[in-house]
Amino acid sequence: MSEGLFTQLLNLACGAFLLAAVVVLWRRELAAIVRLFALQGVALAAIALLLGLHENRWGLIVVAVGIGALRAGLLPYLIRRALKAFVAERDGGLGGHGGSEEARETQPLVNVAASLLTAAALTLLAYAVARPLVELDPTPATRALPVGLAVVLIGFFVLVTRRRALAQVVGFLLLDNGITATAFLAASGVPLIVELGVSFDVLLAVLVLQVLTVRVREAFGTTDIDDLRELHD
Repeated sequence: MSEGLFTQLLNLACGAFLLAAVVVLWRRELAAIVRLFALQGVALAAIALLLGLHENRWGLIVVAVGIGALRAGLLPYLIRRALKAFVAERDGGLGGHGGSEEARETQPLVNVAASLLTAAALTLLAYAVARPLVELDPTPATRALPVGLAVVLIGFFVLVTRRRALAQVVGFLLLDNGITATAFLAASGVPLIVELGVSFDVLLAVLVLQVLTVRVREAFGTTDIDDLRELHD
């Protein structure tokens, strides 16, 4: 693969990776948010695959395949299954209205316009913070490093501003995707055993969060964080 083609494809994958995180802030439907997370997983796998092909590192290519299977396949499937089960249960018990409300992020702490402006500010901050690192080694991968940092910040922003538990799970996963992308772009990937360990930790965390979400829903009938806080008060 030529250097020019590699740079173009890497920039395209990084652009899709960042765009998916930004569009998560725009969409309200939880099903659409899960699909965007799956698309971001594809972009992350593409970043790892391009780095592996460019550097002829078969271990990194294997990691890319594993990332695609886990973060674009298994994790979105688990979240989507939990969402469908909850919507079906609420539709059956509330005449088809309660489930549709629970399937949307109806009242985030920050509205869509302010969220998008915040995402732009966080992206600029990421580029400013990463600039010294890029100047040390201005390779195509290092120049894309601010994208990973921006997704870390956006994922944290989603985590703290969304009220639905499942939306917060997606925010946590966006944060993890950003950290993984930063590792790939800064150090051309991580050892296979390290990535496998991290991936299994993430999978375990999602399974635990899914079980907790189901238990909270069964106990209180909602996964809205504000409603749960009112019950606690």
